[in-house]
Amino acid sequence: MMQQYDDTALAGLAKEVGQAIRSRQIMLATAESCTGGWVAKLITDIPGSSHWFDRGFVTYTNQSKQEMLGVPAELLATHGAVSEQTVQAMALGALRNSAARLTLSISGIAGPGGGSAEKPVGLVWFGWAMRRDGAEEPRSWTAHHIFDGDRDAVRRQAVATSLRGVLEAL
Repeated sequence: MMQQYDDTALAGLAKEVGQAIRSRQIMLATAESCTGGWVAKLITDIPGSSHWFDRGFVTYTNQSKQEMLGVPAELLATHGAVSEQTVQAMALGALRNSAARLTLSISGIAGPGGGSAEKPVGLVWFGWAMRRDGAEEPRSWTAHHIFDGDRDAVRRQAVATSLRGVLEAL
């Protein structure tokens, strides 16, 4: 069953993320594809978010993923933009190219077209990466979901899932 997220619910989730990040005195950055900057928009709607939000990358094309986040062309050619490998590279690239300690990334097929048997409409991959005190390498993890609904519903669910992932990380 599809979870419904209206604008009020998404804004509330973004505020909750902001409180959690600010209380830890860290910064967040986003790397978004299918959501087109929706997460960054929700965050920057919050007064004072500049204290905890560093930047957002909207990398809708493969070329932008390569240029802005350093996602290797070979990785995109082998696995595609909607893949575990790509969102992990996006999250790590956002970490490398920002002052953030925590990043999230989103890439998916929101529809109505563009899906296949292997990668159906509604498939969204998520990545998160976090710099850890005293660790040489950041921690990164991924998840994916296949959401029901139209383009707007898929994107809303993707925004909410990415923000909930941040809360779980903290």
